[in-house]
Amino acid sequence: MRSGELARLAGVTVRALRHYHQIGVVAEPARSVNGYREYDVHDLIRVLRIKRMASLGIPLDQMPELLDDTRNGGELLDELDAELAGQIDRLTRQRDLIAQLRNHDASPDLPPELAPFLTVLASAGMPPELARFDRDQSVLLAHLVGTDGLPHLAQFYERLSDPRLLPVVAAVSERFAKLGPDSTEHDFAELTEGIMTTIAPVVEDFATSDPPVDLSAAVEIFAGYATDLLNEQQRLALAELERRLGDRRKTWASCRA
Repeated sequence: MRSGELARLAGVTVRALRHYHQIGVVAEPARSVNGYREYDVHDLIRVLRIKRMASLGIPLDQMPELLDDTRNGGELLDELDAELAGQIDRLTRQRDLIAQLRNHDASPDLPPELAPFLTVLASAGMPPELARFDRDQSVLLAHLVGTDGLPHLAQFYERLSDPRLLPVVAAVSERFAKLGPDSTEHDFAELTEGIMTTIAPVVEDFATSDPPVDLSAAVEIFAGYATDLLNEQQRLALAELERRLGDRRKTWASCRA
């Protein structure tokens, strides 16, 4: 029989048959005088065996040993079963994460552990540009703190989204969004005091978490991001806040000592 007939009988494509030849799972048959490959029933049986093993997930490159009875099939089945069990576990975890994001109507690019709190913050009337800044910042932070630091980061966002603090966070965010060339010293002072009074304690708790979260590598990254997204007045406000937070941490550390 020719390749087309063999492919039809085996339920594969001629292209698949050629691929089997290329990788060596089916030997090239002899050709007839007119140049066509001539297959027999043994070739058909081999292709059917290949199809059966492929349906179990056995890679083509592992089939020759099985097809030629040089490897223990039970051992390979044990390996496949363990691999499939691992895939099922990973898929189950993925479905759980998707369900978590859907339950909070959160974007799929958000860390699932932070999604509930970021969704609350975004729905509190935060200006769109700052909601974007907060979202991007959370993605960076979640990556940089790693698995060990993620619970502390989630606790940080949970506190910010607390119903008792949320209106203040929204109001401060709105004032920060309005900073621009026409902002006065009073605007800066009011914003800075508002943040230092309400949000700074939450930031300090996160910065002094146990075990400590090392964000030294994030400083330059966030500085570059802020330069791209924020205006000059907003960057100045952030710099002032960082200075004052640094002073408070030094004072707090000296008191403990």
